Formats: sequence, structure tokens, C-alpha cells
Amino acid sequence: MCGITGFLCTTSPGQARDEVLLPMMRAIAHRGPDSQGQWCDADAGLALGHLRLAIVDLSPAGTQPMTSASGRWVLCFNGEIYNHQILRRELEDTGKAPEWRGTSDTETLLAGIDIWGLRDTLERTIGMFAISLWDRETRTLYLIRDRMGEKPLYYGWQGAEDARALLFGSELKALRTHPSFEGEIARDSLVEVLRHGNVGEDRSVYRGIGKVRPGEMVTIEASTGAIETEFYWNGAEVAAAPKPVRRPDDQVVDDLEALLMDAVGQQMMSDVPLGAFLSGGIDSSAIVGIMQHLSDRPVHTFSIGFQEARYNEAEFARAVAGHLGTHHTDLYVTDQELRDVVPLLPTMYDEPFSDSSQIPTYLVSKLAREHVTVSLSGDGGDELFCGYGRYAHAGKLRTRLKSMPQPLRNLGASAIRAIPAATLTAALQGLIPTPQGKEPIGQRLHRLANYARQPDLETLHRAMVSVWRFPDAAVPGASHPQSMLAEHLPPQGALSDIERMMQLDMLTYMVDDILAKVDRATMAVALESRAPLLDHRVVEFALGLPEDQKLRGDATKWALRQVLYRHVPKDLIERPKMGFEVPIGLWLRDSLKDWAAALLDRTRLNREGYFDADLIDKLWQQHLSGRFNWGPQLWNVLMVQAWLESLDS
Repeated sequence: MCGITGFLCTTSPGQARDEVLLPMMRAIAHRGPDSQGQWCDADAGLALGHLRLAIVDLSPAGTQPMTSASGRWVLCFNGEIYNHQILRRELEDTGKAPEWRGTSDTETLLAGIDIWGLRDTLERTIGMFAISLWDRETRTLYLIRDRMGEKPLYYGWQGAEDARALLFGSELKALRTHPSFEGEIARDSLVEVLRHGNVGEDRSVYRGIGKVRPGEMVTIEASTGAIETEFYWNGAEVAAAPKPVRRPDDQVVDDLEALLMDAVGQQMMSDVPLGAFLSGGIDSSAIVGIMQHLSDRPVHTFSIGFQEARYNEAEFARAVAGHLGTHHTDLYVTDQELRDVVPLLPTMYDEPFSDSSQIPTYLVSKLAREHVTVSLSGDGGDELFCGYGRYAHAGKLRTRLKSMPQPLRNLGASAIRAIPAATLTAALQGLIPTPQGKEPIGQRLHRLANYARQPDLETLHRAMVSVWRFPDAAVPGASHPQSMLAEHLPPQGALSDIERMMQLDMLTYMVDDILAKVDRATMAVALESRAPLLDHRVVEFALGLPEDQKLRGDATKWALRQVLYRHVPKDLIERPKMGFEVPIGLWLRDSLKDWAAALLDRTRLNREGYFDADLIDKLWQQHLSGRFNWGPQLWNVLMVQAWLESLDS
């Protein structure tokens, strides 16, 4: 795991020198503390920088940027190619393999590009990566991202015509140090942050800067500056493709276990200490169970515990670890230790990001890094095997409302929403009390009424994953960008309603929230995180399963559960899903009140001009009153405000 950055400046190629590149590299030095390297071609105006976290081949032979044996290609690579040893043998079988200088997957990748070509090599890989590749022969720059989007890569043209530069890097903070960087904030992206808590898909918080999409290869011609994009693997199309012939349940479970054995075994490749995150839930327990089965020594596992029982999964993780015989380390953290992470978030996440589970994710990453350099996780299981409660809830809601005409649904929803939420809460509080820190019943009924009025699956799904219903109203002069959750829906094929929701989550929420959260949290402490469930072979297998082999009755992740039960007893796993929940609403009325009040100050909001100060202040005052819980909505605003403040520090 590493960090990459660089630029292509054809109008003034003399910029391609260490004095310009080194500040970009220093900005992301946390991603690669072991060594750094740079490569410049002043004639072409190209500069490549690499920060190394050494995992495979710790010797100088693994140093980047690396030039191919032919001398044609120069590569900067962040990630891991898990099947690189297999690829090496295949390259050797061609009789054209170079005399290997070391044992790194980087060298294998370059040899493959030399011998098989770029696209063919990418299609042969199993791994996670962000790649910058320079073709010295054609003066072409390639920016490439792994199939599922585990590793980030930003890029875009910036600067005036006489100093225009194509900037790229693992994180935006690297781009910000370049003299051509403009830094104009995209107001539409702030709308997206309010709705979903992140800037999604191919966009960033800055105008002119975007992200390479999962499975995408971006080609930049140095002579013209033209950018072309193509997918070497397209998750939307894979999900919508016709399913294979249905297989018997026993065969599905056998095949899935064999596939996971191979995926986990490959991802245990490491020349440094390796462990795993363990929450005690289905996904992480399945991964750790297979790891321990494949290992001849106890696997080192890590979990975070909380003092409040309803948030605490550590006891379940310890029970699973005890059964499997892992070397388990857990850390119980206080509310204060959680809150102490908040000031670090704007710099860590580099653009507004407001999934509050980022806080415990950082803490468990920090804990793991004290013992290992690589940690496997169960990320991806919910989106691929039908784990989120909203899938079943949406299906039941659609079934119940199917017989009710849309006008009648609209009328009923409008009647509920016509009664103020506070009035509903006051009337029903005695019958349906609100758990501490949760949404009052009046707010909840308003939200459910909004779900009921949605005319189709796509709008229902969007409503269920939206924190703000109408975020445009809070950002004057802006509108929600076109996205896969709205105007740019991917092909649906023969997907059922629930499968459609899973497809959309895999393409949006998983990439832009889950994977972004884990990448920044782990790389902030120089820890490499790997997700065996995101091996593209596992993904394709899961997408090919019929719905009832993922959701069967009330049992989510059915096929994955059956694999897990071969390693961990069912009674250690069966319990309600918890996750990394943080009591943001309570904090904002208590320990974070002064911090939030300063960032949400009406005068400040008016001066900055990004948010409607009256609307934000109204929500803030309602939240402080205790009659409403606008914690999630306000947290999204606060993460923008804290990020803006960090730009001035």
C-alpha cells in the first residue's frame, strides 16, 4: 500500500522537476512512510512521485517509480496484485519474461504490460490498485483504478493556459500543493455531501477535479491534452448480466467456500505482520474463520469496544476469537477518546465526508497498526450478499403498498406529514418512547410517510439512503449533480427490486462511503487494509446468485452464513446487526455543543456563503431543544464547515 501523485504539464514542461513534485509527495507521506521515489521527464513535462509502504519485497528492488525491462513504461502503483506469483509463472512460460530484479508485484505488472499489453494484463489481475503509467514511446499517461474502487485516484486539468497541468494523486491534498491548482469549490458537490455524506462517483469537491471510476482506464495524450476513458471491467454491467443456471444450495455453499479459501489465501500474501479486523459479525467472522483455517499459527485479530452495551460488539468478537483460537486484541474506548478524533477528520478525509463510523474505524486501524502492517476486513459483504436491513424493509413496504393506488398513498402520506413532527411525538411518546439519541417517533413517522409516497424502487432507494430530503434548499444557487441514484441509472437487466438496490449500493455507497472511509482511516496510520469479499471473482459469483440464496426469509446473507457456520457455531453469530454507531445527536447537545455552535454560527454561515444560514440555524435550535434529532443532518453540515476551516489552517 502506498501513495502516488504527479502531474503532466505540456505548456511549460520545465515544471517537471523535484521542487514542484516534492511538496505533493510530502502532503501524502503518511500513505508510504518506508521510502519515496520520484521520476521526471522534463522534455515531456511529466513528473511521477511514489510514497512506499513496503509489504511485498521489502528490498530496494521494489522501489518505485519503476521502469519496465524494455525501458518503455514507467509505473507508479498503489495497491497489491494478489495473484502476481501466478502471473510471473505464466510470463515465464511465454519465454519472454525479463531477468527478474526482485519479487515485487510491481515488477510483475510491468513485465505483463510489456509482454501482454496493458488491457490484457489488467484483465488477468486479481487485486486492488490505483496506477499511474507513462508510455515513453507514445507520450501517453494512463490513470487506472481497480475493479471495485478500493484505492482512490483523483485527477484533472488545472491552471491558466500558459501553465496548465494535469494533476493526479491518491488524495486531494497532494494536488492542492501544485502551483496550478485552482481550488474552486463545486457547490453542487456540497449538495451531494448533505444528501449522502460524501462526494460520489467521478466527482470531487473541487471544480475540474474528478475521480477515476472503479474498473476505469483514463488515457491522456500529452501532445493534445485529450482525455479518453474506458472500462476494462464494468460492475454495473456485470450485475445486470443474465444469471447462470441455478445451482443446488449445497453446491453453491461448497463453491463459495472454495472461492473464499482461494481469495483469502491470496490476500494473506505478505512479507510483513498481518492480521484482521473482527467485529464478531457475519462478514469479518467468515474471513477470520477462513484465515485461521489456512494459518498454522493464531491469526492476530482486532476489535474496538464501547462502554455502552447497545453500541458494543467487542464481547461478540472476543467470543468468536476464542472459538477460532486467534490472538485477539480489543480496546475499549470512552466517549472522550471518540470525540478526540473529530478534529483530525477534515485533514484525514481531505474533502467533506460525514459517515460518523469513520471515528471508530480510525481507532481500530490505529490499534491494529501497533501490531501489524496489513489487516484483512469483511467489507463488501452487505452489498454483495444482501446484508442491509433496508433491502428486506423496502421489499416488504413495496409488497404492502402494491395494492394501494398511488394517489391514495400520496394522500395518506400528506395527512401524516401535515401534522407537525413535534405534535406527533408529544401525542405518541407515552406509547412509543424514543431511545436515547434516536429519532423521535414524529420524525420517524414523517420519514416513513415519505417512503410510502415514492412511486418506484429507484426513488424509494434514494429516499432511504438520503440524510437530507431536499439538500438543494440548504445550498443556495446549487443543485444535486447527476448521479447513478438519479438521472444516470445503470442498466437493470432482469434484476429484482432488492437486487437493484444492491446493485446501486455496490456502485455508489460501497465505493464512495465504505471504501473511502476505510482507505483514509487505515492510510492515516500507514496500515494496509484488504477485503477478500471484493476479489472480483467473489463479486461475480455473488452477483450471479439468485435472490433467495442471499435473502431467505428473514435470514440475510444466506450463502455466506452457511460458509461461516462451517467455521463458527451459529449461536455465536445470531443477533441483530449493530455496526459502528456513534451517538452524534447526543454529542452535539453536550460535549461538542460549543464546537458545533461556532461552526454553525449564523454570521459565519452568511459570511462564507455556502449554506442557507436561516435554515441551518432553525435545525440547530430545534436539535438543541431535544424535540427533534437532526444529528445526522447537522453532522453533514459540520463536516463541510470543519473542512472549510481546515483549509485556512
